[in-house]
Amino acid sequence: MDTALKKQVLRQFTYGLYIMTAAAGNDVAASTVTWLSQVSFKPPRIMAAVRVASGVHALVGQSGAFALHIVGQDQQDLAAAFFKPADVGADRTLSGYAYEPGPVTGAPLLLAPPAWLEAQVVETVQGGDHTIFVADIVNVGLPNPDSVPLALRDTPWSYSR
Repeated sequence: MDTALKKQVLRQFTYGLYIMTAAAGNDVAASTVTWLSQVSFKPPRIMAAVRVASGVHALVGQSGAFALHIVGQDQQDLAAAFFKPADVGADRTLSGYAYEPGPVTGAPLLLAPPAWLEAQVVETVQGGDHTIFVADIVNVGLPNPDSVPLALRDTPWSYSR
């Protein structure tokens, strides 16, 4: 297979930008993720592919839950803040962004994004260098219903090899 052509084809996929957060005990983590999809109406269920080497992966594995935040079109700085491991502040901040514990899962809910959900993992599929977490949506929030989600193709970034 032509590796350069494969990369071009995979970059044609449409992805959003999301921040995934998780908590286990006193530990919290956050990461920008792109590989996400809804997989069921009943029950309301999503899947997210998360890099095995990330800190958020370890905490989702321990807690069996996570929060997912939709990044707004005008929030590239928010997405970029979680490309590397989050700086955890003593004042309930992650990389400088305020959060509160999710009422259902305890996963950090960032206050800046326009929409979020909490999810409980129901199945885990090993997918190579990423794990696919299949999860039921257990709570949602929409602080800014007029926001337009940020798409990966609208940024200078890509997530493919």
